[in-house]
Amino acid sequence: MATTLKDRADEAQKQPRRGIYLLPNLLTTLGLFAAFYAIVSAMDGRIDNAIIAIYVAMIADALDGRIARLTNTQSAFGAQYDSLSDMLCFGAAPGLIVYQVTLFHLGKIGWLICFFYTVATALRLARFNIQVSQDKRYFAGMPCPSASSLVISTLWVSHYLGVSNAMIVYIIIAIVMVLTAILMTSSVRYFSFKDLDLTGKVPFFVILITVLVVVAIAWNPPWVLFLISMLYTLSGPLLVLFRKKKRHKKLKRLEKKITSHQSKADE
Repeated sequence: MATTLKDRADEAQKQPRRGIYLLPNLLTTLGLFAAFYAIVSAMDGRIDNAIIAIYVAMIADALDGRIARLTNTQSAFGAQYDSLSDMLCFGAAPGLIVYQVTLFHLGKIGWLICFFYTVATALRLARFNIQVSQDKRYFAGMPCPSASSLVISTLWVSHYLGVSNAMIVYIIIAIVMVLTAILMTSSVRYFSFKDLDLTGKVPFFVILITVLVVVAIAWNPPWVLFLISMLYTLSGPLLVLFRKKKRHKKLKRLEKKITSHQSKADE
């Protein structure tokens, strides 16, 4: 029996439409533009512009996924595009900026450290892309935007203090890059904050704290962003220590119960 026009229309409606969602992918493109602009600014010696552009890329990255979930515009294309964007925004761009501004003074060691950081970012993103089942409340390894924030804010503080040309600063930034690279590729768990409900009601003090944080960042961006990045970086290892201590206490309580049961049985 030949298919009717109505049957063909129904089949066409069932097939997925070709194309991409505009809003979340537009934000991802904004992040890419900011990262590329950051690299160009660093090459021209405009350090503040380069650093601010990286933070603009972080804001765009934080918004694109959430907006896609809120508007139900998630797609496989968007996920892959976002991952490729993250590689430039939080891997290649910070590495190139840090090398261009400070670590070129260390010669081959300097660019190898930046390369190590960039590769660690790629490995972190690749592992994240293939992970299927995991607790959405936590990231396995330090997320690359947070690692980038710590590296870039450390550079910004040194530039803000006018000591970016000191050898001790080169060493500190090199150590920070190596440590963040290790944390990105580690299994240390970090809070993802994906369980935050942005559409629900929150207590009044949450709004007050948010306003205070915004005011603090506006008052002194380099130091405040550095402190926030450092606190988040330390939260992962501290969470590991807390869980180990909690597990150790549970084992001790279990051992005491077993010992008490054995002593009662002997009696």
